[in-house]
Amino acid sequence: MDMRTENIRVYLSTSHACPYLPGQTATSLIIDPDLKADHYRLTQLTLNGFRRSGELIYRPHCPQCQACVSVRIPAQEFAPNRAQRRVLKKNEDLSVTTLDPVFKEEHFELYWRYQNSRHPGSDMCDKNPEKYHQFLINNTCNTVFYEFTCSGKLLAVSVVDELIDGLSAVYTFFDPEYARRSLGTYAILWQIEHVCKRNLDWLYLGYWIKKCEKMSYKTNFQPIEGFRNGEWCRLR
Repeated sequence: MDMRTENIRVYLSTSHACPYLPGQTATSLIIDPDLKADHYRLTQLTLNGFRRSGELIYRPHCPQCQACVSVRIPAQEFAPNRAQRRVLKKNEDLSVTTLDPVFKEEHFELYWRYQNSRHPGSDMCDKNPEKYHQFLINNTCNTVFYEFTCSGKLLAVSVVDELIDGLSAVYTFFDPEYARRSLGTYAILWQIEHVCKRNLDWLYLGYWIKKCEKMSYKTNFQPIEGFRNGEWCRLR
């Protein structure tokens, strides 16, 4: 997509502390907030390495650093490894329900417990319903919530954008008391399978950062592609 022909305004953010690599600063390209991110445009922007967070659509743009790489899994080619097959077996008892992107108190409480366990002291660990709403609930594009339950108990929620060519995994949060289930991994495996069932091609996973433990896990899913120098190519 040539953004000039689409008349899309793109802005450069101010420099700020990098949230992933200590001691680094970062800047981002930000799509005009007034642009309506419909089904087609969000797909095209995602194909060009952009990512949605709440109503913000952005792409890292740091002249001195190219550590953030947008990645996607070719779902039709994916085959789980031994460890991932064990995760699938552990979670065979889960049921999945698709919901519209609306605020639910049960989701919010689970989200807060997850943040308090995984990211204590961070900006995300804030029991503020408005911030949660701004981050995850978006009605301008095709966003869905997937609930993962066991015998009626909510264990995890995945927020996903539906694209023309696949799904974009926005965020997953889960009950920290069930960490042994590897629910984050299971959510990705389930989404890959869901892409295949819908005869689509890709599961977009946001940004992979090799030197950031919280972001490096994505290459555990193979094959995987990264967006570099304006093209998608296989990562090894």
